Amino acid sequence: MNDWLGLHERAALVAGAGGIGAAAALGLAGHGARVTVTDVDEERLAALAEQATEAGLSISTRAADLTDPQGARALVNETAEAMGGLDVFVHAVGINDRRPVLETPDDVWERIIDVNLKSAVWSAQAAGALMVSGGYGRIVLLSSVSGLLAHAHHAPYAVTKGGINQLCRVMAREWAPHGVTVNAIAPGYTETDLTRAYLDKPGVREGMVGLVPAGRLGTADDLVGPLLFLCSTQSVFVTGHVMYVDGGRTLV
Repeated sequence: MNDWLGLHERAALVAGAGGIGAAAALGLAGHGARVTVTDVDEERLAALAEQATEAGLSISTRAADLTDPQGARALVNETAEAMGGLDVFVHAVGINDRRPVLETPDDVWERIIDVNLKSAVWSAQAAGALMVSGGYGRIVLLSSVSGLLAHAHHAPYAVTKGGINQLCRVMAREWAPHGVTVNAIAPGYTETDLTRAYLDKPGVREGMVGLVPAGRLGTADDLVGPLLFLCSTQSVFVTGHVMYVDGGRTLV
């Protein structure tokens, strides 16, 4: 195996077994990392484990609710103990609910903030504590172009992604002296379970494609290469960076 990325036998934890999380986990495992994936949905975890087996890869799974601070920290610590350490942490947990600001109730705000932002705080904090102590680590958080652009009907989602960007930057500044990098991947319009129903509405897909200079929507696989780089030893001097993987969407 050509281990140019330095991922062979690295202990990696991926939070989120959906489209992007699954692609990240399979990409890391395909480059020799020892991967554990966590998600609140046990059926989704089972499907990913089966997909990995069919691809000749091995991925461990652990069901957990990362919106609970104690549960999130326990999951990270228990996974690290089982794997003999933690080198890589990827947070790919997210939900959205598209409504105008004036029509977004309190419970929707609270749920999106809990799932998208607080789960990243609790889990990345626990991962960072282990990595700082060990003198090495790679943390990658999933952001979005919505953290930069003012998309209508995306207020809670956009707020959490803007928060992810700043969380990434502050953690990166604090942990850089300890050999730990913290970066974010910000996808553009990407075809996943989170966006499928919305994209299927009349005219939506065409309208979104028209805003992307590359002339198409993104896929989860488009994110794997950039993500693997940020998880690798090759990104040793890259930290606090929000990498837009958007086909040029943020240029328009």
